[in-house]
Amino acid sequence: MVFLTRPRIQRGYQYYYSTGSWCVSWVLGTPKQSLGFILADGGFDVWFANTRGTNSSRNHTSLTPDDPEYWNWTWDQLAAYDLPAVLQHVYDHTGGQKVHYIGHSLGTLIILAAFSEHRLLHLVRSAVLLCPIAYLYKTKSKLTRLATQILLAEAFHFLGYREFNPVGPVSHEILLIICGDPEIDCYDLFTAVMGPDCCLNASTVCNFLQHATQSTSIKNLIHMSQMIRYEGVRRYDYGNAKENMKHYSQPSPPLYNLSSIPTHVPMFLTHGGQDFLGDVPDTRHLLKTLVRTHDSDNMEVLYVPDYAHADFVIGYNAPQLVYGPMVDFLQRH
Repeated sequence: MVFLTRPRIQRGYQYYYSTGSWCVSWVLGTPKQSLGFILADGGFDVWFANTRGTNSSRNHTSLTPDDPEYWNWTWDQLAAYDLPAVLQHVYDHTGGQKVHYIGHSLGTLIILAAFSEHRLLHLVRSAVLLCPIAYLYKTKSKLTRLATQILLAEAFHFLGYREFNPVGPVSHEILLIICGDPEIDCYDLFTAVMGPDCCLNASTVCNFLQHATQSTSIKNLIHMSQMIRYEGVRRYDYGNAKENMKHYSQPSPPLYNLSSIPTHVPMFLTHGGQDFLGDVPDTRHLLKTLVRTHDSDNMEVLYVPDYAHADFVIGYNAPQLVYGPMVDFLQRH
């Protein structure tokens, strides 16, 4: 975080990062490989944000992580409350400058959800979507699909668990169940969930596993499972018409209409051919939705055939393949 204290506003750009959950992912490699360092050393004002529940974002005005209510949220709340609060904070502390947003994985989903409801447009200058996961219906991860099919997250929520720590007891119990299936390769969980990466070095992977595997809510996992089970991008389904009526005034959760995202918002979207989460068919579905209506000058797509989900953040050649074209795009907008 040292580079955040250095004055880096000479070009007038403001960057806000939202990775899947944790900002440490942007600085795990060397200064020449990590996007956070690259942009800071290049003269940009860099801002990071952590998703609630992670090690650096566990405070609350009245609750503690031991309270079940603390974990009563999904990415719906991240898009509706957390993201606007952080972006407004950056905007207010940088003299009212619009922000270039860069999100990876879950970070892409929450900005697309906000845009689809025409929110945050007054704060965001452009958006970079690394491995977007708006649609998950055709995800290639057998491990993730099996967990979804047997309602595993729902079962643990029913048993009273609320926090999911990837290296905690709930994760251990989940793996004991899933890894009993002979079709699931649990020898390399990194690949089983995110896809076979091409371009990670051992030291960076070790740093990632040590620092970037952090908590989320079981309820958020249920919401993600619903996205795999049903087509479309919609709000959390409470499981019955009565509860949905209470929250949404309709018997089923409303859709986020991604085709309604304003066409003037510049977007840089990049995805990989080996990505199990942001898989090619689902990403192409998203592209059809966005490109069909978007201004051609404001949409750029970069496809990296050998990349999986993690390569875009900690790949040793990402500065050449991804970050260079990304910065060129941002400087044009």
